[in-house]
Amino acid sequence: MSFPTFSNTADQALPLLAGRNYRCQCGQPVFFRNSKCLACGTPLGYDPERGMLLPLMPGPWEGSWREWQAQAAPVAPPPDDAHPPLLQDIPGQESARPEAVAAGQSIARTASGEAGAPAYKRCLNLSTPASCNWLIAVEDPHNMCRACRLNRTIPDLTDPALPDNGYLWGQVELAKRRLVSSLILLKLPVASRMSEDPARGLMFDFLRSPMNGPHIVTGHDTGLITLNIDEADDAQREAVRKALREPYRTLLGHLRHEVGHYYWGRLIAGTHWHEGFCRLFGDESLDYLASLQRNYDEGPPADWPLHFVSAYASTHPWEDWAECWAHYLHMRDAIDTALSFGLSVDRFDLEFTPFTLDALYQPEHPEAGQFLAFLNHWTRLTTMLNEMSRSMGQPDFYPFVLPRDVVGKLHFIHLVVTSGS
Repeated sequence: MSFPTFSNTADQALPLLAGRNYRCQCGQPVFFRNSKCLACGTPLGYDPERGMLLPLMPGPWEGSWREWQAQAAPVAPPPDDAHPPLLQDIPGQESARPEAVAAGQSIARTASGEAGAPAYKRCLNLSTPASCNWLIAVEDPHNMCRACRLNRTIPDLTDPALPDNGYLWGQVELAKRRLVSSLILLKLPVASRMSEDPARGLMFDFLRSPMNGPHIVTGHDTGLITLNIDEADDAQREAVRKALREPYRTLLGHLRHEVGHYYWGRLIAGTHWHEGFCRLFGDESLDYLASLQRNYDEGPPADWPLHFVSAYASTHPWEDWAECWAHYLHMRDAIDTALSFGLSVDRFDLEFTPFTLDALYQPEHPEAGQFLAFLNHWTRLTTMLNEMSRSMGQPDFYPFVLPRDVVGKLHFIHLVVTSGS
């Protein structure tokens, strides 16, 4: 699949990720969350290593799958062999029985597979409320995909007093899969703290505040991201957004922000990048809790729009980093999606003052022009999409302004991410 690039610039385009424009074997468009083509019934699965949503056919072994091949395809689309587990047997629940563990899926290899054609199995969570459509290499001992195996705790799916726990968890998992898919394609370290990297891995607790009990606070602590699943309730999340006077509040935004804290510890702390971080973001040794309290008591500084991407980013250098990290992921995924669908602003006449190289963290970097083209494309794209949103009576697609200081911070994050360190 070929994508349009940023023209009108002498620089090469910033390398794209994998795009979000997918097709079934029947030619119909299918989407990131789909596990079956609604037009022809072909099973679909997402391969996170390739960043592709694949039409599937039965693989060489019972219970296995492989990418659809026309010359070997069945006459009719194969039935999906997913068998929903009992709710109480889904691992990770706070109330799970001791025996409700994620046992490896057994696939009997009784036939030779076609050389070069990877064989897959499906994630255990395909038939749970998570509706996970991700694929796992058939030789992988895990029975959960790279996104689902990051979970340490999920909501109680059997609590009759909270029958919407399954729905809310499903919304959270959809946002998390989009997050993790981008992290993998950006070649960032993604490993489960429980089963793959106990020292430096990542894990999630998806919890709900108990009735008349302590409030679950969304946050990050040493590789553990906790998310209050009430954030998946649109009405509750919008009420909080208005109360806090935030321009934007989404599940995906929460996850991108919190994982930024995790990657600060992985990529910045104790590395050669730390000096540059301090020059741009400030001294992270400032008392964090005191900074939060001051923000709640006094609000952000009056001139925050000149230096930060959001008011909350002005709270502490760690929050500034996490906010900018989230925006970097917004930009990479949104432009990747737009270009994969052929949406480019190069043909549109927009009022626009482009950023110049001197706004970047390292304007002399040999690939600085690539990032500058990407950034200016983003600014033009969001200008157009904001107008589209207004034409439908909706809030702005991207209700933010990027000041010059933030451009330097975004370029710094880009260099960290693409350095391979």
